[in-house]
Amino acid sequence: MQPSSTTSRRLLVLSLFTLPFAVAAVAPARAAVPVSLTHVHGLSYSADGSRLMIPNHHGLAIFESGRWSKGAGPAHDYMGFAATRDALYSSGHPEPGADLPNPFGLIRSGDGGKTWRKLGLEGQADFHLLAASYGTNAVYVFSHEPNARMKQAGIYQTPNDGMKWTRAPAAGLDGEVKTLAVHPTDPKMVAAGTASGLYLSRNSAERFERLVGGRQVLAATFDLDGRHLWFSVYADRPALLRVALDAGAQPATLPLPSLTEDAVAYIAQNPVRRDEIAIATFKRSVYVSQDLGQHWKQIAQNGSVQP
Repeated sequence: MQPSSTTSRRLLVLSLFTLPFAVAAVAPARAAVPVSLTHVHGLSYSADGSRLMIPNHHGLAIFESGRWSKGAGPAHDYMGFAATRDALYSSGHPEPGADLPNPFGLIRSGDGGKTWRKLGLEGQADFHLLAASYGTNAVYVFSHEPNARMKQAGIYQTPNDGMKWTRAPAAGLDGEVKTLAVHPTDPKMVAAGTASGLYLSRNSAERFERLVGGRQVLAATFDLDGRHLWFSVYADRPALLRVALDAGAQPATLPLPSLTEDAVAYIAQNPVRRDEIAIATFKRSVYVSQDLGQHWKQIAQNGSVQP
């Protein structure tokens, strides 16, 4: 059975995220608070490779040194989420009781999520599909609705933290967009996964060419080597694949853990130990591989974690 179609990654399930200024002050670490993955809205490693970060309905969940904890910082409902070499980018909604604009628009943190800065569109936009270039900080989003800076729905990109937004024509892209990814060093290269396949653009999403067709692509991320794409699909069963960006390259299928009525929703690569890959599923299970996806260790099951 295929995953249900929706415009919100938050609601997608399988059936069988001017000058900026501070958004929030530093909050104490929440290591003593039990961690539960009520939602999974993204998956990223910290730049030093020590922490796996999962934005969810109540802030950031952190997996570090074999243990789970609540991340320091506000317990906002982070939606679209991406990590780069020197920043985190997100969108979403403030935690209950916070006197902050809702939704956030685009926000950025330079201290691992302890504090956040507004980058515009606060009170107007909630970007569930958001991706950033690891080395250049170019950000791409999919806007489902118009706002003050985006006159119509579609893919937009900003190279300068929201000071300027440009709408991408996205010619050649077919099907509902389910995921976006940006090349780690070339901000003009962007991938999109849709209900009909995996697409690649080399000109800032002006035009896409299909790399892989015939299967619904649910998640995608560029390998930090800059020469491959990781992506997940669902046809009659879930699969995880890796494909070179060379013309005519055939994707290699990686073994997956047993996923019952589930599929891979997010993929992340450790920037320091690049053989380490993490995946999170729609049913909120999380796995880590130390050998580029050949073997997996489960660190969360259906949202439940070991403290």
